[in-house]
Amino acid sequence: MNPGFFKRIAVACAISLAAASANAGIVIANTRVIYPANTREITVKLNNNGATPALVQSWIDDGNASINAQQRPMPFTLTPPIFRLDPTKGQMLRVTYTGESLPSDRESVYWLNVLEIPPRSQVSDEEGQNKLQLAFRTRIKLFFRPAGLEGNANEAAEKLTWSLAQASNDDKQIVLLAKNPTPYHVSVTRASMEISGKTYESAPGMIDPHGQREFALNGLQQIPQGQRQIRFETINDYGASVPGAFPPEDR
Repeated sequence: MNPGFFKRIAVACAISLAAASANAGIVIANTRVIYPANTREITVKLNNNGATPALVQSWIDDGNASINAQQRPMPFTLTPPIFRLDPTKGQMLRVTYTGESLPSDRESVYWLNVLEIPPRSQVSDEEGQNKLQLAFRTRIKLFFRPAGLEGNANEAAEKLTWSLAQASNDDKQIVLLAKNPTPYHVSVTRASMEISGKTYESAPGMIDPHGQREFALNGLQQIPQGQRQIRFETINDYGASVPGAFPPEDR
């Protein structure tokens, strides 16, 4: 078969995915979920903003993509796991902690998944044409927060310390090394360094409690001399973006 055929199919699928992503009807009201350990259960609101009904499947995983989440137990129950949601209607998901042993000195992170399966099209395919129907999955972080943790989660980003270093796996790559001394996860959506009027950007990432993470600076292969300013943005419990700088700037 002509190799160009597969190329055209790949391009068409990519275009369809990009165009269709904006048309997903099922919307999660939250951008992240916080589960306090002393809470019996929490709820997450879903809305169908689309024009057609959808079959919705929901589950929780620990982020390990190599193992089927439905084949291993999670320390939460999620109900209902599958349901129909009509246009303009809403549905509450109930998340309950089942009591398994989790670290008590730091947060644990999981993922809440919502899969939207559109109804089968009633329109017959025209001769010589293919019809592509897509299911959309949305994932948001689920943080299990033990009681009595030191500090405040929304102030954890202020406790980060940043430095320039060589990447641990590439001696030609310079990174921002962020250390998190707090018991909370810190989600960084943007990190950059300014020096001599030039800005070097990095990809986003999450820093684990009492952990550290390297943020590769695009285009920077050696540690520069001179005055530098590190800027970053993080996400708080409410899903809002919070700017920060290191060293801290006067307010």
